[in-house]
Amino acid sequence: MGFGRRFLVVAVALWPLASRAAEPVDVAMVLVTDVSRSIDDAEFNLEKTGYSTAFTSPEVLAAIRGGPNGAIAVSYLEFASAGEVKQVLDWTVIRDGGSAQSFADRLTNAPRSFFGRTAISAGIDAAAQLLADAPLAASRRVIDVCGDGTNNAGRDVTAARDDALAAGIVINGLAIINEHPMSWTYAHVQPPGGLANYYRENVTGGPGSFVLEIHEFRAFGDSMIRKLVSEIAGIAPPAGGAVATASR
Repeated sequence: MGFGRRFLVVAVALWPLASRAAEPVDVAMVLVTDVSRSIDDAEFNLEKTGYSTAFTSPEVLAAIRGGPNGAIAVSYLEFASAGEVKQVLDWTVIRDGGSAQSFADRLTNAPRSFFGRTAISAGIDAAAQLLADAPLAASRRVIDVCGDGTNNAGRDVTAARDDALAAGIVINGLAIINEHPMSWTYAHVQPPGGLANYYRENVTGGPGSFVLEIHEFRAFGDSMIRKLVSEIAGIAPPAGGAVATASR
């Protein structure tokens, strides 16, 4: 067999693999989660439980099934300092209860990656690269930033935000309000104007972007349900404003 024919056979054999790689989904989403030292292990575990509760909830599953493709793709990333960023879970397509439960179980069982300062910018940069490289055909691309403090390491967070927005990515936020901070973390977790306002001005952006504000870690799951339903459906949260409050 000549070289030209061998090349054609190989190309034809590989073509279906390439076509399957670009799987159509309604949303490609990176969960960017703060695991810096201001979040203790108990709060970290509540975050993980909240994610699990949200992705397996009837509300979120109904929103997924209601999309044109009936599927979303999710990757989970943790960050602390600028050199402490890790994609904990690779891209996972969720389309039903089984795939949602599998993702939730793997997320819940994954060990914590870091303790360090807070480089939101590094988390955004890594998430934007994941979206650029994703083997997906997504109608919308979203970065979800969840944290309890300001950017205090790495490059300017507004620069990272602006680069992501220029790439057509929407960034939403979940601002966890620490109302009883240690003295050494006060300015970090309660910046002037409040953390939700800091997220609005420095972290989030893009068409329909929003920030949810949560005043108790135990409300994390309910807030994530509202957030995911809004993102999957491509609409603003029920509260309708830039900041919605979830507390108990």
